[in-house]
Amino acid sequence: MNKRAYISVYDKTGIVDFAKKLSAQGWEIVSTGNTCKVLNDNGIKALESSTITGFGELLGGKVKSLHPAIFASVLADENEVPELEYAPFSLVVVNLYPFEAYRGVNAHIDTLLKNIDIGGVALLRAAAKNYKNVTVICDINDYDIDINNVDEPMRQKLALKVFEKTSKYDFTIFEELSYNFGYCENDLLNSQKAFYFDKICDLRYGENPHQKAALYSYDRQLDYEILNGKEMSYNNILDSTAALNIACEFYDVNACVIVKHTNPCGVALGKTIEDAWLKALDCDPLSAFGGIVAFTKEIDDTVAKHLTSMFLEVIIAPSYTDGALEILKTKKNLRVIKINTELDKYSNFVSQEVKLTPFGALVQEKDTLELDPDKFKIVTKNKPTQEQIEDMVFAFKVAKHVKSNGIVVAKDLRALGICGGQTSRVGAVEIAINRVCDSPKDAVLASDGFFPAIDNIHLAAQNRIAAIIQPAGSIKDKEVIETADKMGLVMATTGIRHFRH
Repeated sequence: MNKRAYISVYDKTGIVDFAKKLSAQGWEIVSTGNTCKVLNDNGIKALESSTITGFGELLGGKVKSLHPAIFASVLADENEVPELEYAPFSLVVVNLYPFEAYRGVNAHIDTLLKNIDIGGVALLRAAAKNYKNVTVICDINDYDIDINNVDEPMRQKLALKVFEKTSKYDFTIFEELSYNFGYCENDLLNSQKAFYFDKICDLRYGENPHQKAALYSYDRQLDYEILNGKEMSYNNILDSTAALNIACEFYDVNACVIVKHTNPCGVALGKTIEDAWLKALDCDPLSAFGGIVAFTKEIDDTVAKHLTSMFLEVIIAPSYTDGALEILKTKKNLRVIKINTELDKYSNFVSQEVKLTPFGALVQEKDTLELDPDKFKIVTKNKPTQEQIEDMVFAFKVAKHVKSNGIVVAKDLRALGICGGQTSRVGAVEIAINRVCDSPKDAVLASDGFFPAIDNIHLAAQNRIAAIIQPAGSIKDKEVIETADKMGLVMATTGIRHFRH
């Protein structure tokens, strides 16, 4: 084995100890710039790459390793060319400029460009391509490898890590410059789409025990803490996301959302958080059993006592009083989540949704369109009161997060009955009304899609619903509106459909 190593690293963590080990084992080390200086300053003999290339650094250090003599030594294969002009490298150790550390909303283009690594990426790819002859290390966590006893399967593994790292590196540059140059703002759905995720942890299982699952990080991550309870499961994360999606529609007021199997079964606004909780629970207390509850404001001792009086899986809030936290911790398995990200920023974390199907990958922009009450139309002769307008906006925002066909019956800024996932809209209306605990009299009814027939209007009127808000767009709109007028209903149309499959 030709004990010759090329070392050029941006992150110097651990490199001195690693190089000392190589030197003690008889390796010849070739290095560049600051890396070479650090090694020499620590008593490690390292040759400057210029002694091989005959050229010093160019362009203020931008060009150091990009030379045929270096790459010929990295790509050399003695089986192909028995008499090599340059002695081959058997080990290449390189890590890259941290481009990802400089990206962000206020990133300056000159800083971004300065931190795009060129030579390092080329060296890593060359060494990985020649993995049969070269061991390549791009991760400081691999410095503990017994470098004198690396077999081919290990070299393959290290080479794959390089291609994984460099492909993600290139994608990160592409994505950041696209945002910086304004292209992503105009087209979130580019002609090519790639997603890179870094594994955080394995989960116990997926939706069911026979399905493997894991949690991965991606570009934008919610800042949260688990203050109590077991680790979050696959279903817990899905349900918690669904609960927060709704809660953040009402981030600036006291709101409570109860979710079961990603569907809301209770949503309410209140004068206090306790008031919101009691109203939300009253919507469907049976379904709330084993549910996930999200709040927009701090949980106090009183609310905590309510929450521990029944079985719940997850509690989510931006903060907790000390007393509330102590009360919640009496439930050993209750997951208590503290959201550190400001709730008004929550909707910025996911801009696209992806579903993998046998037909191909479906990618769409997330449904973040807001309802503006000044822009929807009152299409009936009867006009709504201010209270009815507020209830219609509330109900339509909730319906946005109910699986289609979705119907929400609401009054006094709280959901009275919710039904989703039905194949018939009139069936969804009937079920939502039947789920109202007391009476739907004078309540509003929101639909995520248009009404295709007048039977829905008859059903609402028979149950003394006062107002309806719906997208419109059916070929029977005229007949639906006329029927609403005959029944003395108020009807608002939004022009916004919120299907959720």
